[in-house]
Amino acid sequence: MSQGPRRLLRLESVDKVTVVSFVDNKIVTEEQIQEVGEQLYSLVEDEGHKSLLLNFGNVQYLSSAALGKLINLKKKVSAVKGKLKLCCIHPDLLEVFRITRLDQVFEIYPEEQTALDKF
Repeated sequence: MSQGPRRLLRLESVDKVTVVSFVDNKIVTEEQIQEVGEQLYSLVEDEGHKSLLLNFGNVQYLSSAALGKLINLKKKVSAVKGKLKLCCIHPDLLEVFRITRLDQVFEIYPEEQTALDKF
């Protein structure tokens, strides 16, 4: 009996915000990226979450394909008039966001509480 896909996200509800933490510290394989993308999209499309805070505290490395999933997630959240914010991004990873100018696309906060206060 198979268990189905492994959950790659931890969810916590704070007020009306869904805080999403990543289980793995590297999101690089095609399978991981696909699964993380599906789980994130499902939160918005299937479960109706509109206020998402992605906490990258555990993530040290993301592939460029994973960044693409984040951009698509932002579009999905915007389509339902929701809010998406990011927090706790490792300095090396934050540099990738700066180089790709994604730091101008996403609202990024150094700490989870600071981000929660902005919803």
